[in-house]
Amino acid sequence: IMASVSLSSHLNKSVRQQYMSLPQGGKCQVTYIWIDGTGEGLRNKTRTLDSEPNSLNDVPEWNFDGSSTYQSEGSNSDMYLSPVRMFRDPFSLDPNKLVLCEVLKYNRLPAETNHRASCSKVMEQVKEHCIWFGMEQEYTLLGIDGHPYSWPANGFPQPQGPFYCAVGADHAYGRDIVECHYKACLYAGITIYGTNAEVMPSQWEYQVGPCEGIEMGDQLWVSRFLLHRVSEDFGVVASLDPKPMKGNWNGAGCHTNVSTKQMRDEGGLQYIEQAIEKLGKKHAEHIRMYDPHGGKDNMRRLTGLHETSSIDDFSAGVANRGASIRIPRQVGQEQKGYFEDRRPAANCDPYAVTEAITVTCLLDSEDADESK
Repeated sequence: IMASVSLSSHLNKSVRQQYMSLPQGGKCQVTYIWIDGTGEGLRNKTRTLDSEPNSLNDVPEWNFDGSSTYQSEGSNSDMYLSPVRMFRDPFSLDPNKLVLCEVLKYNRLPAETNHRASCSKVMEQVKEHCIWFGMEQEYTLLGIDGHPYSWPANGFPQPQGPFYCAVGADHAYGRDIVECHYKACLYAGITIYGTNAEVMPSQWEYQVGPCEGIEMGDQLWVSRFLLHRVSEDFGVVASLDPKPMKGNWNGAGCHTNVSTKQMRDEGGLQYIEQAIEKLGKKHAEHIRMYDPHGGKDNMRRLTGLHETSSIDDFSAGVANRGASIRIPRQVGQEQKGYFEDRRPAANCDPYAVTEAITVTCLLDSEDADESK
């Protein structure tokens, strides 16, 4: 296993601790985090502030060289980092901060992979609906050689079955990463809901939410940063590839749970059914928004097998994990609650997903025109 774990994870951690426990002289380290030009990768860099920021207003805008992050246009390589949400830093501890930033181009327009800007506008428009999201982030632990962590070097583990929510050294691979990530999320102030081992060995899931509006994307992106950063400490890679292993293995999704105030209130099931009907009419459009490559990644995952629906068909059902949209059994019984969109891929941009769902369910005006 050692060959598949990065060398930096073997640096002497007790030596590191000696330095990490030194006082900071009243200064504060702020790590700026942003999404790069791939729409999937996260980047970060840190600067010193003279004192702990009380709010985002105390965190200055910054910039970076976009030509090294697949982001800038030609000779105009400076990009702006505009702080949008602040968290506690679980790696260097209080008073230090992590700050999620939007990326703006030299002309102050949002960068191509900055989907937050348009998502934020949409969420502002539907404020009165109090739309809540919960996203279930699946991921796979890999060695730095790209082979699933703890899988036999030349072969496969036993078939799927004993790994989901499993316990035991022969069934649960990499739990240290999962538990450290969970604590890091709680410390940072992420609304982490829970975690479990997934169906494929070395595959795990955690859930973030419920979060209202734009906060869903912010929280999920920072939770991913924490996941990559914790995995780095252990010398392992957390992959969000929607189908990391070909063959008879489950892929990785980012199931998205959705509810509006009307859906949560008595008799809300009718609003859930209306939303599902609207989603059905826009299936192809949503598939394009549900992974960073316009549906190409999801094609490998949404096969109709391994608890997925087919990418070509739209379906909905109560308690059906093979449907595009699942209505949880309890929601069917109580006639109110939420629905689960099972189509988004593990590597989706949560801003693009939540915006697409919100626009289709709450802002599309075709139905209004028809009723006139």
